Amino acid sequence: MEFLSLLTPQFFVLVAGGTMVGILFGAIPGMTATMAVAVCLPLTYSLGLVDGLALLLGLYVGGISGGLVPAILLNIPGTPSSITTTFDGYPMTQKGEGERALKLAIYASLFGGLFSLAVLYLFAPALADFAIKFSYIEKFLIILLALTVMAALSSSLIVGIFSGVLGIFISLVGTYPTSVGGNGEVRLMPEALIPYLESGFALLPVLIGVFGVAAILAEAAQGVREETAADRLRLTTGKPFSLSLFRGQGVNLVRSASIGTFVGILPGVGGSAASVLSYSQEKNFSRNPEQFGKGAPAGVIASESANNGLTGGALVPLLSLGIPGDSTTAILIGAFALQGIQVGPLFIGENPQIWNSMIVALLAANAVMFLMMYFAIRHLARLVLIPKYVLYPIILMMSVVGAYTINYGIMFDVWTLLLFGVLAFVGQKLGLEVAPFIIGFILGPAAEIYFVKSIESFGTLTIFFTKSPIAMVLWVLIALSVGLSIYLARRAAGRGPDDPAAERGA
Repeated sequence: MEFLSLLTPQFFVLVAGGTMVGILFGAIPGMTATMAVAVCLPLTYSLGLVDGLALLLGLYVGGISGGLVPAILLNIPGTPSSITTTFDGYPMTQKGEGERALKLAIYASLFGGLFSLAVLYLFAPALADFAIKFSYIEKFLIILLALTVMAALSSSLIVGIFSGVLGIFISLVGTYPTSVGGNGEVRLMPEALIPYLESGFALLPVLIGVFGVAAILAEAAQGVREETAADRLRLTTGKPFSLSLFRGQGVNLVRSASIGTFVGILPGVGGSAASVLSYSQEKNFSRNPEQFGKGAPAGVIASESANNGLTGGALVPLLSLGIPGDSTTAILIGAFALQGIQVGPLFIGENPQIWNSMIVALLAANAVMFLMMYFAIRHLARLVLIPKYVLYPIILMMSVVGAYTINYGIMFDVWTLLLFGVLAFVGQKLGLEVAPFIIGFILGPAAEIYFVKSIESFGTLTIFFTKSPIAMVLWVLIALSVGLSIYLARRAAGRGPDDPAAERGA
């Protein structure tokens, strides 16, 4: 228990301060947890490793959780992992249940964070050993499973698949880097854009453009009407929040938090895949799948418990293998490097005090996150009281600033923001699905790398079907996901919109 001497008042102040700043970063469109950690990373050099990690882990937890605020209130995900929170969170706001949805998401976030923390602390060595067994084949199949759930997230199977494939296609713009076994050739772009698109389109400008700029353009096309105070207050004065919303959601909570933790353990898959997988699985197993996308509390619970479950899971490969689980934990490697400590298989055994202090910091950060967000939620919800003709220019300005600063001042990222905003606006007019497009764009590059490396290693496509029992299990899940999506689509088509059974969700 020598590590208790490291838990000074300054340690907890830094955790609380980091969590508060992280929430603000996550709640502001254009800012992310990754950006918050990156900006504050230099501070860790003067603070020392333990106190520095306290600050950074607070930023991490707060930033991931804060993303639910704009996702629910504004339909703009504050972080990539909160994309699926918009699917049901924003419809709840439109029905006058914004505060209800926010509190529901906060409780789910707390459960997901604490669940992953318990798994990290109790089973980190065993889980690390299990993750080591995953070859490129299993990693590719995990992503393929995430991509197949596009059907479950779309009103039309064909349109959803086409939108997802389009996202994958655009994600391949750039060069295939030699650092991951590529040949360095330029793909899908003219020579004039090579200096700007060598690494492809940056995720954050694309994400903000598709969800932020496109929403502003759509509102402008319809005309922003003058709203009364009663209109705007309606967004937060609907049905009151009650813990009874969690009745019957125990399986959803545990399954979604487990998916988030498991996906976090797999390096490079990311929080988007975690939230998509958990959301789609809850929809597939739900007795009322037609309610998803229309304000179903179960959808909010699935998304938020999964993306907060990622926080503990992503630390497993970082601390046991020296491989970051996501972009934010990649920045945490810099904090260790500044202090001359190398993360890897020997880290926990050689640094038990640092390991235990990190567990305490994560526990404190989740507690602070819950208290700050739950009791200040009315103030956060008052964002919707700002008139849209005032709010949207501010969002646009912050989106531009966020896109410009994410890569340290590249103007092309601002043009990317505007380009994808216009493309998303036009695409929605043509009937394309935004969610599958973004999911394909995020997961496409990793899928390509794992697929190519699998072929290079074994030289045949049959290896994806015969390599291991784990691969077979993943294929079964893929088949079930596609099959359930087709079945649900046919059942909905057979009922028709006027069928009373459809209204009852039978």
